[in-house]
Amino acid sequence: MLPAWFIYSATGVLGALIGSFLNVCIFRLPRGESIAWPGSHCPSCAHSIESYDNIPLVSYLWLGGRCRSCRAPISVRYPLVEAANALGYLTIVWFFGPGWTAALYALLFSALVVVTGTDLSHKIIPNVITVPGTVIGLLGAATVLPVGLLNAVLGMTIGSGILWLLAWVSPYVFGKEGMGGGDIKLLAMIGVFLGWKPALLTIMIGSLAGSVIGISLIALRIMKRDDYIPFGPFLVLGALLSMFFAQPLFDWYQILLGPGY
Repeated sequence: MLPAWFIYSATGVLGALIGSFLNVCIFRLPRGESIAWPGSHCPSCAHSIESYDNIPLVSYLWLGGRCRSCRAPISVRYPLVEAANALGYLTIVWFFGPGWTAALYALLFSALVVVTGTDLSHKIIPNVITVPGTVIGLLGAATVLPVGLLNAVLGMTIGSGILWLLAWVSPYVFGKEGMGGGDIKLLAMIGVFLGWKPALLTIMIGSLAGSVIGISLIALRIMKRDDYIPFGPFLVLGALLSMFFAQPLFDWYQILLGPGY
């Protein structure tokens, strides 16, 4: 049995390293570029980044947030993604314990980080993330994930089905397009990992958070009523809360409804 300090240290380092790769995915996937070639390079001067300048978190601080070659500023997104992925992995291992279940949830977490980045920057949720993620989630549900295969299939069907229905009726009811295909596929991936009840909870939390943020931005005149807000990050928020706190949230909701429910 490995000591706890080693497990958490290795988990944090691995999360940060994978977070560095996630930054590549967030930058290149919306542009249709390969995530394997060419190697890491500065987007401003195209100078190749040496390995000692590509250490997660450390290199950003060491270089003062600027490219060593051209001194162009490096987006703060890079260390934020690395730190977020490391923290996510640590939380998952702490919550679920080390093992295959934690590994698959870590994979889901990283996929959700990429989705958040691409949807915020380009309003795109790449199929190359959600479709393979759904397949992996189904395989995991059939083997090690506590959700079980039937619940996973129901989560995929019910969750994505609701968003598909909203997308279908939106032009008739609201006069404009509602949910995009990327959101529907994202919810399918979330549903196979978490099950149908957490998938519904994901939609509820995402819709509530999106409404609050949207109304606040309109009230502050930061955006207009007709401006588009990516829904993917709000679904990601709902999915993460559902991953860790689904049952307590269900219990709390039942208490609110009263003893008759």
